Amino acid sequence: MSTAAPPARRVAAQTAMELRLTLRNGENLVVTFGIPLLLLVFFSLVDVLPTGGGSAVAFLVPGILALSIMSSALVALGIATGFERFYLVLKRLGATPLRRRELVAAKVAAVLAVEVLQVSVIVAVAALGLGYRASAVRPGLLLAGVVLGTCAFAGLGLAMAGRLRAVATLALANALYLVLLLVSGIAFPLDRLPATLAAAARLLPSTALAEVFRSALGGGDAAAGPLVVLACWAAGTVTLAARTFRWE
Repeated sequence: MSTAAPPARRVAAQTAMELRLTLRNGENLVVTFGIPLLLLVFFSLVDVLPTGGGSAVAFLVPGILALSIMSSALVALGIATGFERFYLVLKRLGATPLRRRELVAAKVAAVLAVEVLQVSVIVAVAALGLGYRASAVRPGLLLAGVVLGTCAFAGLGLAMAGRLRAVATLALANALYLVLLLVSGIAFPLDRLPATLAAAARLLPSTALAEVFRSALGGGDAAAGPLVVLACWAAGTVTLAARTFRWE
C-alpha cells in the first residue's frame, strides 16, 4: 500500500482540482465576473449614484472589488461546496488522506487565484473603458485587503456549507450577498444610511474591505480600523469553518 502524500502536496493537488471545477462552471463565472462588471458599467454610465459631484467610477471601483471577493469567496464557494456535500462528493474526499483543514486551505487558495483574474479584469475595464484613474496605489494594502477579505468570506461560506443543507446555504448566501451589497457602502455612500445603521455597517467585513480598498487606491489613509475589523472576521470565520466543517 502506498503512503499518503505530504500535506503540502495534498493541498496543491486539491487546489488545482478546485480551480478546474470553478472555471468549468458557467453559473459561478456569471456570479464572480458578470454581476460585478455589470454593476460597475451600469452605475458608471447612468447618473443615479449620490456621489456629491465626484466621479461615479472612482467611487465604485473599490466597492466593486470588494463585491467581487464576496461573489467568489462567499456565494460561489459556499454554494458549490454545499452541493458537493449534498451529492456526497465531500464524503468521498473524507475517505482520502485529505484533512478538513487542508480542504479549507485548498478552497481558499483556489478562490484567491480566481480573484487575481477578477481584480485584473475589473481594473482593466474601469481604466480602459470608463476612464478610471487611481490617485495613488498602495500595493501592500491592496494585497492585505484581498487576502484578509478572501479569508473572511471564504470562512463564512465554508462554515455555512459545512453545517447547513445545500438549499439553505444557497438561500442564505444569496440573501447575505444582497444585504451586504446594500448596506456596506458599495452601491452608495455610507453617509446616506441612518446613523445607527451606518455605525453597525462599519463592523461588517464587506464595509471594512471596501474601505481598505478605497484607502489602497488613494481614497484616504484611514485603513487601520477597517484592517482590524477585517482581520478579526478572517480569523474568526476561518477558524469556525475549519473546526465545524462536516464531510456529510
